[in-house]
Amino acid sequence: MDKTITAIIPVKGNSTRLPNKNILPFGGSNLLVHKIRQLKQVEEITDIIVSSDSDEMLQMGIDEGVTAVKRPTQYADESVPFGMFLEYISDTMPNEHIMWACATSPLVEPYLYKKAIKTYFEKLNEGYDSLITCCPYQTYLMDENGPLNFSMGLAHKNSEQLPMLYHFTNGIDLAPKVKLKEWHYNYGPNAYRLLVNKREAADIDDVYDYEIAKALYAMKDPKPTI
Repeated sequence: MDKTITAIIPVKGNSTRLPNKNILPFGGSNLLVHKIRQLKQVEEITDIIVSSDSDEMLQMGIDEGVTAVKRPTQYADESVPFGMFLEYISDTMPNEHIMWACATSPLVEPYLYKKAIKTYFEKLNEGYDSLITCCPYQTYLMDENGPLNFSMGLAHKNSEQLPMLYHFTNGIDLAPKVKLKEWHYNYGPNAYRLLVNKREAADIDDVYDYEIAKALYAMKDPKPTI
């Protein structure tokens, strides 16, 4: 089996909820540079590519010694379906496997990438089609009509007795490149769920996520994975 991997760091120049979120200060540099430096410690990765519409971010990739690819304008905003961007990726990126490595997941450390890659190839041989990171999630959920996964009154249960759900962390997605165009998605219908802890699952989407991620980064990393 060909085990060459392209790690793609997708970073847009414009972000609405948290301006410039991909290059906010983090870990002595910024989120993008921090992610590049994490990935460079993973020898199992064949190529690291920064994909962006931002010349500033592309230059950061070049300065860090990785490949920078200018994203065509039509794939740089949310008006174009994500699946079309994946078609572009499938046709232009090298290597047989694609790994998404978001700058906004700064606590996915090199040891976790190594574990994910090893597990991914093992699970492909077992019949899975891709790998994603997930964090177990048990909490009380409601919609406008009331409880979704719990009962009120005497049937109430403690949270640890609720049905297990999984939070898709967007930290690591690994899949064969040729499948991206078929699925129009970056993982498949039979993805293996690599479980991670809450620290590893940190994903920055707004200012609260950002502050939480910085606090978690300041903690000593115990390196426990579920």
